[in-house]
Amino acid sequence: MRHLRNHESPVSPSTDLAVPESRLILGTRTDCTSYTDATTRVLAWASSAESRYVCVSNVHVTMESYDSPRFHTIVNGADLVTPDGVPLVWALRLLGVPAATRVYGPTLTLHILERAAADDIAVGFFGATPEVLEQMLETCRQRFPRLRIAYAHSPPFRPLSAQEEVAVVRAINESGARIVFVGLGCPKQEIWMAANKGRVRSVMLGVGAAFDFLARSTPQAPRWMQQIGLEWLFRLATEPRRLWRRYAYHNPRFVALFTAQLLRFLIA
Repeated sequence: MRHLRNHESPVSPSTDLAVPESRLILGTRTDCTSYTDATTRVLAWASSAESRYVCVSNVHVTMESYDSPRFHTIVNGADLVTPDGVPLVWALRLLGVPAATRVYGPTLTLHILERAAADDIAVGFFGATPEVLEQMLETCRQRFPRLRIAYAHSPPFRPLSAQEEVAVVRAINESGARIVFVGLGCPKQEIWMAANKGRVRSVMLGVGAAFDFLARSTPQAPRWMQQIGLEWLFRLATEPRRLWRRYAYHNPRFVALFTAQLLRFLIA
């Protein structure tokens, strides 16, 4: 099992921040970052109008990457991959990074929104249903009165045509948004961000369920369940029809495959 060294990260030296230490979990890169570190990176990139994308990784993302060479390339090519899921934090610690901490997408979203409001950096939102998007925007306005929301769009639940893609990119760039939160769900949001890196002049963050949580359309697991890695069980109980296949297929395989990786790591 090969560790990623600092010079192998796709993060360019456009800021003075040190490149975070990384590990490969089932071949997928996960960066050892924190809320403060990740927020600082995003705001620095946004201040320079850089085109970047950030993935928040959990067991679902890791297993999708394991199963798909194309998706594997997309996640490993991100400018930052945060350990969104508690099992990935445990994996990082077992692979020799004892200080690894969780950087949960919904919480990271709040940290970045707070900093963007304070620094007067315009943000945008791309994803969710019109109803969820509108409620989320209202929540953001209430929590962050100084936040400049320059762009918000709920795309149709189908692949966009080439003309629609061009129109979305143009609208984002013309809006002046420097940070765009993308809530299309995995793997759609990661694929969209990678396809538009270099076209969208913003930092794109694939934050998935953060839209629903901010809109309060989907309940979040209690903190104690999050801390012991049982958030998936809470989500399964609240959305069984949508999520049971994902968890039944991915979770047991992740445990088995990572156990094999860990044994190889300990023996090496």
